[in-house]
Amino acid sequence: MFRKSILRFSLFVTVLGLAASLLAAQQKEDSKLPRKFKVPPASARVEVTVLRDANGKPIENAAVIFHPIEGERDKGIMELKTNEDGKAVIDVIPVGDLIRLQVIAKGFQTYGQDFKADREDIKFQIRMRRPGSQYSIYKPAGESKAPEATKPEPK
Repeated sequence: MFRKSILRFSLFVTVLGLAASLLAAQQKEDSKLPRKFKVPPASARVEVTVLRDANGKPIENAAVIFHPIEGERDKGIMELKTNEDGKAVIDVIPVGDLIRLQVIAKGFQTYGQDFKADREDIKFQIRMRRPGSQYSIYKPAGESKAPEATKPEPK
């Protein structure tokens, strides 16, 4: 009885060892296959400095928003806040993309501009202005500064 149980146990251990060696051999074969790896596109480093227009001092905690544009559509947004030096840096924008940059700071006019990330190092210095007075038809002409309209030139 004791011999039969030892024989069964040794047979079980042998089968288990054979299965483990086959599994290890299969893993070695899989590791020899090349991986499908895509190289990420080159990315641009964009540094935005936000300053007050009146005195050139930095604006802290301004929202710097990047809208990657594909055709006519917005592919999403990436938003950063400026640090105490008025700077926001992002380095994940692929070179060649069209980007809409928007800067929003409390108490200042909103800024917006489209640019193409055509270099690996791009720097912007944005001077934010305080909001101007609104044009009103109810005030006499001398009290409010209305934007002057320009007439298109005939061709």
